[in-house]
Amino acid sequence: MRFRKPERKLKVAILGTRGVPAAYGGFETLAEELGARLADRGHAVTVYGRRQWIQYRGRYYRGMRIVLLPTIRGKYLDTVFHTFISTIHAAFLRFDAALMCNAANSVFTILLRFAGTKTALNVDGIERLRKKWNALGKLWYLLGENLAVRFPHRIVSDADVIRRYYEERYGARSTFIAYGADGGRASTTGALAKAGVEPRRYVLYVARLEPENNAHVVIRAFEKVETGMKLVIVGHAPYGARYIRGLKETADPRIIFTGGLYGLPYRELQSNAYLYVQASEVGGCHPALIEAMGFGNCVIVNDTPENRETVGDAGVAYRFNDADDLAAKIRNLIGDPQEASRLGRLAADRAGKHFSWADVADRYEALFYDMVEGGRSGGKRARLTGDSQPDGG
Repeated sequence: MRFRKPERKLKVAILGTRGVPAAYGGFETLAEELGARLADRGHAVTVYGRRQWIQYRGRYYRGMRIVLLPTIRGKYLDTVFHTFISTIHAAFLRFDAALMCNAANSVFTILLRFAGTKTALNVDGIERLRKKWNALGKLWYLLGENLAVRFPHRIVSDADVIRRYYEERYGARSTFIAYGADGGRASTTGALAKAGVEPRRYVLYVARLEPENNAHVVIRAFEKVETGMKLVIVGHAPYGARYIRGLKETADPRIIFTGGLYGLPYRELQSNAYLYVQASEVGGCHPALIEAMGFGNCVIVNDTPENRETVGDAGVAYRFNDADDLAAKIRNLIGDPQEASRLGRLAADRAGKHFSWADVADRYEALFYDMVEGGRSGGKRARLTGDSQPDGG
C-alpha cells in the first residue's frame, strides 16, 4: 500500500506485549519487526516490556526505546496488570499514536484516549475460546471484545476471518493487517546438530505448548507414521507445565523437544525442515506459519478458517483436530518429495506476495498517520481505506 507521507515524524508507543527482543509469541514478533522498521523511518518508537520476561537491559534496541516495567506473574494478571501500568506511564508521555495488543487490554485504551493519544488495538483472535482460560478469563475476553469496538480509535484484525467476526457480531469495521515474513534462510545448522536432526529429515512444529495449539494431536499423528524422519517440537508455555509433562510422556524416540527457540537457532530449524505443521485451532494469523511459508516449507495446517485463509492453495489441510487424517497427510507428503517441494515453492511465493514486514510497516504507518492527521475517530465504524487481504488461492 502506498500513500503520501506527511513530513511530520510520529512519537509511537507499542503496549500489551512482553516486550523486545522478541522471545515469546506473535505479538512480541510484531512489536520488534514493526517497531524497528518505524524507527528506521525516523519515528520515535517506544516499546513497553515486562521486566521479569526481558533479559535485555539496554535502553535502545534496533532503534526502539525500551521501557521495562514490573508485572504480577500469573496466568490471569500478567498481561492486564502490566498493560495497566504501562498505559499510565504512556499517558504522561503524550504519544501521537499507540498500538495496543490483545483484546484483553481494550479497557485501558480509554486512558490513552483521555491523554490525547490516538490508539489502535490489535485484537488478535477470538481469545475467549482458548481452553486455558477459566470462566472468569473467558468473561474478561468477552468484555474486552465489547470494549474493543468502543474505546480505541481503530481496531486492527490480522485475519479476514477476524475482521468479519467483529463486523458481523458487533457491527465494527476494522483495518486488516496481517503479519510478515522475510525468509532469510540460515546458512548454518548448529541448532540442527544440537537437536540431533539432519536437513530435510524432520517435520517441524512451532507453537506455545498449550492445549488449543494441539501439540498432542501432532504427536499422536506422528507416532502413527512409519518413517526415519523425526518430529521437532519447538515451543514452551510459562503456565503449561502439566500439559507439557504429558506431551513428553511419549515413548517415541523420534520426537524431540527443544523448548523455545528464537533468532538464529529458530531460523536454522525453519530453513531446513521437510514439512511444517500448524495445528492451532484458535487465533488469527499465526506468525510461525507465515514464517514457515516464507522459508519455503511445505505446510500442513489444521482445517480452520484462519489457517485456510493464510495458506490458500499453497498448503495442505487436515480434518479439524483429526490425528488419523494428519498422519495420512504427513505419510503422503513424505512419500512424495516432488509434491512437497512444489507446495514449498507455492508457499514461498504466497508469503512473498501477501506477507511482507515492509508492507506491514507501510500499513501501520498509514494507519497512524490517518488517526493523527485528522482521520475519523471512533472505533465503532473506523476502517482505513485501501485495505486488502490474501485471496483464497
